[in-house]
Amino acid sequence: MSSSPSKKLRPLQLAAIIFLTVSGGPYGLEPLLTYAGKGGALLLLLITPLLWDIPTIATVLELNSMMPVTGGYYQWVKKALGLRWAFYEGWWTWLYTFVDLAIYPVLFITYASFFFPEAVAYKVPVCLVIIWSAAALNIMGIVPVGKTSLFLGFIVLIPFLVLFGTAFFQHTIHFQVPAMSLKGLGISSVGMALYTIMWNFIGWDNTTTYAEEVDKPVRSYLTSVIIAFAVILAVYFVTVFLAQQSGIDLTQLSNEGFPALGVHIGGYWLGVLIAFGGMASALGLYSAVLLSVSRVPQVMAGDHLLPSIVHRLHPKFKTPYISIIICSIIVSGLVWWSFEDLLIVDVTLYGAGLFLEFVTLLVLRKKAPYQNRPFKIPLKMPGLCLMILLPLTVYGIALAGAFLSSGEAGTTALFAIAALLSAEVIWQLICRRKAFTEKKLLQ
Repeated sequence: MSSSPSKKLRPLQLAAIIFLTVSGGPYGLEPLLTYAGKGGALLLLLITPLLWDIPTIATVLELNSMMPVTGGYYQWVKKALGLRWAFYEGWWTWLYTFVDLAIYPVLFITYASFFFPEAVAYKVPVCLVIIWSAAALNIMGIVPVGKTSLFLGFIVLIPFLVLFGTAFFQHTIHFQVPAMSLKGLGISSVGMALYTIMWNFIGWDNTTTYAEEVDKPVRSYLTSVIIAFAVILAVYFVTVFLAQQSGIDLTQLSNEGFPALGVHIGGYWLGVLIAFGGMASALGLYSAVLLSVSRVPQVMAGDHLLPSIVHRLHPKFKTPYISIIICSIIVSGLVWWSFEDLLIVDVTLYGAGLFLEFVTLLVLRKKAPYQNRPFKIPLKMPGLCLMILLPLTVYGIALAGAFLSSGEAGTTALFAIAALLSAEVIWQLICRRKAFTEKKLLQ
């Protein structure tokens, strides 16, 4: 499914889509200070991206430079580990993205309730409007999504730039260098803090599934990822730092979100601006993530792992419209879950798929050492293994924290693990169907 050069994404559009796929602004980070406290929030916010994101980004860039193709990570895993593990990768990512997509309409309601408190009562119909509007936009093609992402990206960033300027130039906050420490935090608190940060930094690999629709993909991805990562980290750090220094009640921040911080620092007008940005963030994230996930089932159907109808392209726009519609139907049934439950399931499923991508990196270094890699991590096998241990350790601590939590987090994590195991069940059904079909043809 290639596009003509005039209809391919340019680096700035790609950077906007990556920003909205991975981040969409600091919206969703509000519980971090409650979980990690003022001493631990900034420390974890600095450490986690280095341990969790840098190895992931480097892996994605190397593999994508080898194979900048539609389907991205699914195709990488298939080349290195075979069709079975590629199915696992596609299935896990599909499940994770359903959950991820369901988060954004819920966040939209959270920020819309700043203007209309009664919006919570209309959660389901509002969420359905968002889901199907984004489906229509995605069916129209990647360039409309790219242009919309660029527009929404500016709307997301502007309120926080105004927040930063208001805080610094009005001198309403007395800034002090914070004491950064995890002292006194239990493993469950650290675990939930990590889940919060990890969720706000996931999705780098998702942005590769439409690489054939990007102009000069290797160079464009390298440039766009660097821009997106720098912007995301800077916006997150400054926002959490301001929240920490402002003296706002952390429970209020967690319950009411960053619009409450805007009201605290600049007044109601700034709260309105940030709430409006939160609504734009939810819309942009949803549309950008739907763009990435819709390409994976299309490619899986091409390998006869899903019904062939999923592979069908729209006659006019040449987009995988059946895949987009299926995704939208499933997400429509998940919008009643709570934000915390969705977050745990989301990151747990994502981490499993990411593990297969790390294994793929190692296997391809061994199986195809001389294949062209325009971007190559400057490490040999022992260094790569140590690099991969960093995000896996962060993932393990977060998962342990969920299981040791006194609330429902442990049950939610068990549900996520059961969802991972469903891949083997579905694979066996596929194998039996294939064997039955072959037997029938021989008769």
